[in-house]
Amino acid sequence: MFKEIKVNTEKSECLVNITEEIRQAVADSGVKEGLCVVFVPHTTAAITINSCMDSMTPLDIVDEVHRLVPTRVDFKHIYDTPADAAGHIKSALIGSSLSLIIKDGQLVLGSSQSILFFEFDGPRKRKVQLRMMKD
Repeated sequence: MFKEIKVNTEKSECLVNITEEIRQAVADSGVKEGLCVVFVPHTTAAITINSCMDSMTPLDIVDEVHRLVPTRVDFKHIYDTPADAAGHIKSALIGSSLSLIIKDGQLVLGSSQSILFFEFDGPRKRKVQLRMMKD
């Protein structure tokens, strides 16, 4: 089963918790045992898993990724904007897909884990593609 989730980002760089949307898509799929592949079809966005138990954790992650790869004008590839170039590098570092286990019709995540969409060049209207596959 294929499903697409819409994600509207409100800042230039941010993390958006999409765990519940993906949980619902898995439930709707009817897959009891298998995999859910999560794919971000954008070159200036990414997907990751981390904690959202403390509301400041996503802010720290965004700040540190920005510190590691700041927006600057000396990138060799600046087809669009310096933020676009920085976003390409951040996306390559974080990654554009996840493979998640489905067991008993539910995602297998740790008790403090959330699925986070990472925006690097927003605000934008984005999409996340899901493929649920049964064993």
